Amino acid sequence: MTQATPVMPGAEPFSLGEGLVGVLLCHGFTGTPQSMRPWGEHLAAAGFTVRCPLLPGHGTRWQDANASTEDDWYDALSAALDDLTARCSAVVVAGLSMGGTLAIRLAERRPDDVAALLLVNPSLLTERRDAALLPVLARLTPAWAPIGSDIKKPGSTELAYPRLPTRAAVALRRLWTAVRADLGRVQAPLLVFRSTEDHVVEPASVRVLLAGVGSSDVTEVLLHDSYHVATLDNDAPTIFTGSVDWIRERVPAAAATAAP
Repeated sequence: MTQATPVMPGAEPFSLGEGLVGVLLCHGFTGTPQSMRPWGEHLAAAGFTVRCPLLPGHGTRWQDANASTEDDWYDALSAALDDLTARCSAVVVAGLSMGGTLAIRLAERRPDDVAALLLVNPSLLTERRDAALLPVLARLTPAWAPIGSDIKKPGSTELAYPRLPTRAAVALRRLWTAVRADLGRVQAPLLVFRSTEDHVVEPASVRVLLAGVGSSDVTEVLLHDSYHVATLDNDAPTIFTGSVDWIRERVPAAAATAAP
């Protein structure tokens, strides 16, 4: 028998709060729920039921990510959505980076179960020229330079892999393609927080998102003092308070939701 790789301390999934409205959080590629915990704690204190799963292949060692696929990640998030829909009258799905990509995918495939979308620097593509070589690179080497912890705030660190798993990165590219093709299916109210200086995801991702979704209620908020992992950066309070107010305005069941 082989033993599963232990989860890194701090990378564990979490469940917080208890309320009529649920918020499903999803971390990014090579990251962990640690990047979402402060946001989750703020949402729970505001009266929401919060869940943040650990995506397959994450939070252990980078080699494990290469054994996971975009279907594994989606299925894990969809299962967490099942849990929240069974407990709550409405569910908002929120994600950072690839977590945002997966949140969009849920809204495309399960529109009746996603009351609203909250996205922070979601990824849908890359304009890097060397990205075209990724399929070849994945056959030559299992890992490349890391992308984690792109944070401006001194002393703030993301718990993420020290290497980029290349085969998992190819799976992420497949996910991007599928999500972009179905953007017109997204009808849920949408709030996007975008860092004006992001060294991981280019502005083109949000441009494609906003041009392609079918939502009639779309808001973009620019973050001027944060890099990619904005949930752990200087603009985190803007994300936290802004998301609570926005949910209460858009989701009827949340209008009366407040911290005890």
